[in-house]
Amino acid sequence: MPDDLPSHWNAEKLFGRRAPLELEIGSGKGMFLGKAAGLHPQHNFLGIEISKKYARFAAARLIRQNCMNAIMVCGDAALVLQKMIPADTLVAVHVYFPDPWWKRAHRKRRILRPEVLQLIESRLTYGGVLHFWTDVEEYFTSTLDLLAKTTTLQGPFEVQEQEAEDDMDYRTHFERRTRMHGERVYRVMYQKNGELLFSSKPGAL
Repeated sequence: MPDDLPSHWNAEKLFGRRAPLELEIGSGKGMFLGKAAGLHPQHNFLGIEISKKYARFAAARLIRQNCMNAIMVCGDAALVLQKMIPADTLVAVHVYFPDPWWKRAHRKRRILRPEVLQLIESRLTYGGVLHFWTDVEEYFTSTLDLLAKTTTLQGPFEVQEQEAEDDMDYRTHFERRTRMHGERVYRVMYQKNGELLFSSKPGAL
């Protein structure tokens, strides 16, 4: 739970070592978190999921996969970003298929709202990246507009779709379901300051 995190941020105490830290907002069942932690043992991963049911599921997945470099937190990602994670701390933030809150009156509940985007920007290190994927075109375009208006992150940069090598070779369960139904996934990547890490040009979507 958020209260279990160090009251004064100390990633080395939390993970038992010092390493670049990546954050996933809305980890769901933990498919991305478990895979990424296994593929990149040199990094630490912090997942945040507001649903206790799914946070427990994701944590159990990490245990089964013996992922010692990943931790799940059950809580509100916006509050964790605001109150617990300091500026210039994260090398990457991942937001995959967030709840679109379909009704217009409910869109203020979306996780990618102006104040959270600004928090993400401030918490990224120099050269850090934001990954955002969704299957909702309106959410995609409106978020890109917000990023342009409320942050100085560089982008958007194109993210190519990769062919799945097996039935579980997807970033999340939502990506798997969406692609198996032949529907489009909208992908984008942004970077904070620094020398550009990617060959794609801004605006290439």
